Amino acid sequence: MVEAQYTELRQTVEACQAGLPTVEKMALAVVAALKKGNKILTAGNGGSAADALHMAEELVGRYRTNRRSLPSISLAADVTAVTCISNDFGYDNVFSRQVEGLGQPGDILVTFSTSGNSANILNALEAAKKQGLFTINLSGKDGGKARGKADLEWIVPASNGARVQEIHTWVMHTILELVELEFQ
Repeated sequence: MVEAQYTELRQTVEACQAGLPTVEKMALAVVAALKKGNKILTAGNGGSAADALHMAEELVGRYRTNRRSLPSISLAADVTAVTCISNDFGYDNVFSRQVEGLGQPGDILVTFSTSGNSANILNALEAAKKQGLFTINLSGKDGGKARGKADLEWIVPASNGARVQEIHTWVMHTILELVELEFQ
């Protein structure tokens, strides 16, 4: 089983090589927004919520080196907002409502979704466009319904959610690495 998991991961990594220029574009967009004083909003469900939290905390705190704190908010982090919005507006609007209240033109919304089919992610991308945010979507499989809905997207060509999330973590860490180089 261990060998099979490793082989699947290696094959997924190799299948992603053609998309490397997109990762650089994502990182440069994040750096440019932060240099202009804008913030990064992140969103995801389940394990993808953990990715969204991870990215936001690394920007506000630090990734590997000490540097100034950078503005980022995970829309999955505030349980009071998540439960209030879910109760009053439905879970499909849990992120879009926060984008409406927190997003400003020039900010970036980064979404994580292994399937690309989560209604709340789709609604968040739409709300971000209306608000003038730049959008980055990380998904898997065939990109799902979110395919083509973001300014930049990375679709991991894998059906196994674990492999998709592992590549999402690598993409996030690569973005953070470039951010830290620029903000030392």
